[in-house]
Amino acid sequence: MNRRRKTRPEQRTEKTFSLHWGSGIIEEEVQIATPYHVPTIQLLKYTAGPAAGRRSVRFCHYDTHGRFQRSPLIVDEKDIEALAAALMKAPRLRMILAMLGSRVSLPLRSVRYRNSGV
Repeated sequence: MNRRRKTRPEQRTEKTFSLHWGSGIIEEEVQIATPYHVPTIQLLKYTAGPAAGRRSVRFCHYDTHGRFQRSPLIVDEKDIEALAAALMKAPRLRMILAMLGSRVSLPLRSVRYRNSGV
């Protein structure tokens, strides 16, 4: 006898965050998997606290078991293309990050860093 298993409609639960200056929901998130960690870019939407009504971008990562890590995000240059492709699923986040590139007017080789001798 062929029985069909009843499935519940998938419920999407919102991820939340809480920082000293406000809390809210993760409005958009993109991730890629690497052998060492899961680089992640998140669009945070503040719904409470002093930052309520604002948005921020968080660059973070999870370990390979899905646990959030409180250390800097480091992305291998070979993974940048995959992360950029993942951004196609997050239009608001992609638009905000595009502003980073649009503000660059000088070629990198002509930028001089103060006190670095470069």
